[in-house]
Order: sequence, then structure tokens, then C-alpha cells
Amino acid sequence: MISVDGSQGEGGGQILRTSLTLSLMTGKDLVISNIRANRPKPGLRPQHLKAVEAAATVGKAETQGAYLGSDKLVFRPKGLYPGRYRFDISTAGATTLVLQTIFLPLTRGMATSHLTITGGTHVPWSPSFHYLDQHWLTFMRQIGCQATLTLESAGFYPKGAGEIKAIIRPARQIKPLVIATRGKLKRIRGLSAVANLDQHIAKRQRNQVLRRMGDRYPLSDIRIVRLPARFKGTMLMLLAEFEHSQSCYFSLGELGKPAERVADEAIDTLESFLSTDGAIDEYLADQLLLPLAFADEPSQLCTSRVTKHLVTNAAIIQAFLPVSIEIQVDLGQPGLVSIVPRS
Repeated sequence: MISVDGSQGEGGGQILRTSLTLSLMTGKDLVISNIRANRPKPGLRPQHLKAVEAAATVGKAETQGAYLGSDKLVFRPKGLYPGRYRFDISTAGATTLVLQTIFLPLTRGMATSHLTITGGTHVPWSPSFHYLDQHWLTFMRQIGCQATLTLESAGFYPKGAGEIKAIIRPARQIKPLVIATRGKLKRIRGLSAVANLDQHIAKRQRNQVLRRMGDRYPLSDIRIVRLPARFKGTMLMLLAEFEHSQSCYFSLGELGKPAERVADEAIDTLESFLSTDGAIDEYLADQLLLPLAFADEPSQLCTSRVTKHLVTNAAIIQAFLPVSIEIQVDLGQPGLVSIVPRS
């Protein structure tokens, strides 16, 4: 049994999700204590509990401590079982994080899996559906994972009530990835979207991008989109495409936040990335670390910023797998990440 202290490093829900994924992938029993100890409301919250339930379902796992507020979990998987599954989060908890918890294990299945997950699709502190679909999935396909994501209904914070679908096909192997440089910037494209709001808000978001970036960057195809949803919401996503890589940042609207400020948040984070020599954004580096740990050959990523999430994720992975993860440079700075399997 692998024992994990959930208070280490960044001390949040990622430790739980990474541990669940690794338990399913390796077949090793898991006990994790001090779950989300560094958060204002520690223990399992609805979206974390749903990640546990999803992992237990696809692994037919025995669990102890799988209840709301629990700070300790025992997880004993029995295997990997592809199939048709539906997981409903009762809040605006991130559907994308539940999906990522079981995505990689289901690629190891012997058949295609079909998932439906309801909850939040565009919520703070989590990758949005469009980030996963247009950015994360691009790289997952490069390393050998084949999947299709569909947004049936957008779910914005705090109401949620969104729905995503995923079709995940078996993957024969995970291929390494080497992205040390990004190359020349080819274009910046984007998506300015609203749900149950006047389309003028989406136009204001796009116009702010054009005002601030149009004279300095190769902008192309900043689309205005209406998203199907039960409740109101707005978002702006910017994706920069380079010769060898791409990066993505997005921002979300909220009550009382002007459309121009929504745009400014996405612009500021993208320009912060562009001021570095990073090949991929800091969020993607964190999310690619786990799948690349299962590649047969070494991988290398140049991230725009080394985060505590990244360092913590590396520690959890190395507790489960015979892999060496080296992160050059200190927290908050651009850095080179090397993932080397050990024989």
C-alpha cells in the first residue's frame, strides 16, 4: 500500500486526484491522509468526492472514508473496467478535474469508454472545458491518447448544471514528448463566449483584445460564440500557436465584472507567458507530467513558470513509479522539466 500525506506541498485536491490516477494505473492500494489540509475547507468536498467515486467505479475499488468532509481515504482498486458511465456533481464542482482523474486509466482499457459528467464546466481554479478540448487534448493526442470531448451544456460558477461528454479509446502506449523551445509565434486565436447574456458582452471582450493586442501580435479568428447553458456566464480564451508548441489562457466573467476586465485578465496572463522563453504554459506542464511518467523514453518540457503544483505532483508520481523527475530553476521562474523512466 502506498501512503500519501495530503498536506505536503500545495496541499490541495490535486494530490488526491493524482494519487487516485496512479493507484488505478499501477494497481497499488492507496491510503491518503490529511486530505486538502491546506485549504480553508479541508477534507473531501463534492467535486473531490465525485472524483473518488468515479475512480472507484472504473476500478471496482473498495474504499474507506469516501464521504463529504473526510480527511482520510483508503482506496483498493481491483482492475480497470472501460464502459459507459455517468457522474453527477451536485455543485459547480469541476467536471474537467473529474474527467482528468480517470482519463489516463481508461486509455489502458481494452475497449472504448463513454463518459457523461455534469457540474461546472467553466469555474475558477480549474481548467475550463475549452482549455481541455482545444489545448490539453492536442498534446494528449500527440503522446498517443485518442479521445473526443463534447460540451453539451456550459456550467458556470456558482450555478454549475453543465454537462460534458467524453469518448476515450484504448492507447497502445504513451509516447514521450520533447518541447524545449516554442519557436516563432504564428498566430493568436481566441474564443469570446456568453451564455444567456447579450452578445454585446462577447463583442466587448473581443474588442478589448483587438485594442490591446491587435497592433503588436498576429491575431486571427477571435470568435464570438453563444454557449448552450441553463444559467448565465461569460468567458474569454486566448490560444497562442507557435512553430513547436502552443499556450492557452482563459478568464471568466462574474456579476459586476466588466467585459473589458474579463478580457484584460486573459490578456495579462498570456502576455506574462510571452515575456518568458517557456514553450508551454505552467498549467499544461503540470497536467502533462503524469501521463509522460508512463512513457518508455525520456521527455522534456520547458514551462513558463515552475509552480508548487508541479513540484508536488512530481513528488507524488515518484512515490508510485520508477521514474526520475528533475525540475531545473526555482518556484515562480521558467524552468526545464525532465521525466526519465528508471529501469
